[in-house]
Amino acid sequence: MAFKENFLWGGATAANQIEGAYLEDGKGLSVADIVTGGSHENPRIISPSMDEKYFYPSRKSIDFYHHYKEDIALFAEMGFKAYRFSISWARIYPNGDDEKPNEKGLEFYDNVFKELEKYNIEPVVTISHSDIPLNIAKKYHGWNNKEVINLYVKYAKTLFERYSAYVTYWIPFNEINDIFLAMSSLGQGAFIEENECTFAQQKDDPNARFNALNNMFIASAKAVKIGHEIDSKFKFGTMICHITRYPRTCHPDDVLSVFKNDLFFNNTCSDVMLKGEYPFYTLKEFEIRGIKLALSEEGKQILREGVCDYYTFSYYQSISESTLKFDEQTSGNIMGGI
Repeated sequence: MAFKENFLWGGATAANQIEGAYLEDGKGLSVADIVTGGSHENPRIISPSMDEKYFYPSRKSIDFYHHYKEDIALFAEMGFKAYRFSISWARIYPNGDDEKPNEKGLEFYDNVFKELEKYNIEPVVTISHSDIPLNIAKKYHGWNNKEVINLYVKYAKTLFERYSAYVTYWIPFNEINDIFLAMSSLGQGAFIEENECTFAQQKDDPNARFNALNNMFIASAKAVKIGHEIDSKFKFGTMICHITRYPRTCHPDDVLSVFKNDLFFNNTCSDVMLKGEYPFYTLKEFEIRGIKLALSEEGKQILREGVCDYYTFSYYQSISESTLKFDEQTSGNIMGGI
């Protein structure tokens, strides 16, 4: 069975992982620019002081900023029909709340789109890929602040108007459900403290975390609605980090636990973004966990009016889960890859 003629086979990248040129042509600092490299023995450090003793991978990355033509030519040689990549918010609005966008940043992506067009490669654009301008994290405490909603919408509207001739497919947020799986990550809900810390040392406030996620839902819905008004050809998609779960045993508690976790972690965000409302099981889970969601009637209306058009997901692994205790020497970890 062959793929259809219009099947979009390709690859994907994130701006903070490939572009480099972290302060070039007017780009502002992003939260990724203050995160050090690391390993399984030495955890990555969030270092606001930008201590020169550390290595900061996003500063140089693979230098796509200066080598995009060569890289896109290689994509074409591989037979890519689509290329999903993100735009750096800090390259367009260096501080996130600037009055006007950075023209040099806009021109860079103009050139990227033209190069993709040259090889007939369809762009799929992620508006925010787990990275925000550092100023937004420091000044506004990231997505915990409702003011960031309109800053994001302004940024998204700039992209829609500038690149409507090149782009059909947009993704408002990369792996938006990551905020379920981890603490308030840098690209989502956290603000930057002055002291260095590892990701594991970040303070977690579940109530603030899920309200930050709600602000992201509102921002996405507003952007989707405006995008559809700007160009009717635009299509917007979710992007879910889908971790497939299996019960470790046939014990009913394991089966029920996996079922509930699958709904909560994998399906909540896509349900909100595609159906325009929180599913009943998520609201019940919030109630159990004591989460007080600040969602007004106006907010509910915004979610209904700004639903996405398609579903996308990333898949890394499957895991098994159990509510039971096992002897790790003989049975392996309770949560392990399959």
